[in-house]
Amino acid sequence: MPGRGSMVSLRRRDNGFTLVEVMVALAVFSLAALALIRLEGATIRSTALLGDTIVAQMVARNVAVDAVTAPRAPTVGRAGGVEQNGGRAWRWVREVRPTGDPRILRIDVAVVDAGGRPLGRLTMIRPPQPEVIVS
Repeated sequence: MPGRGSMVSLRRRDNGFTLVEVMVALAVFSLAALALIRLEGATIRSTALLGDTIVAQMVARNVAVDAVTAPRAPTVGRAGGVEQNGGRAWRWVREVRPTGDPRILRIDVAVVDAGGRPLGRLTMIRPPQPEVIVS
């Protein structure tokens, strides 16, 4: 009858998983689920940062275009301010520097968040103003 006892033990093994096998499977699944949750969190954070970067670039462009198209050239040096855009206040810093040609100015604008981290940056050149001749 030793053959019969071994058949019974084989049947018990074929009926399902052991507790150890189930625990290992759950551990593997939980590690995979945890990795997916972390990935989702990183994706959400990067999406929010991308949105902030896009709006900051728009603010930088607006400040630079104002300086380029103003009737009078901005003064050389640093200036700063706050712009409202997208329902938020954005701090910007504009630096105007001369170039090799004294009639042409380089305008650098940086937009920073509340912590001082730069989110948007733009450089424009203000060309010389055309001379207006009135007859």
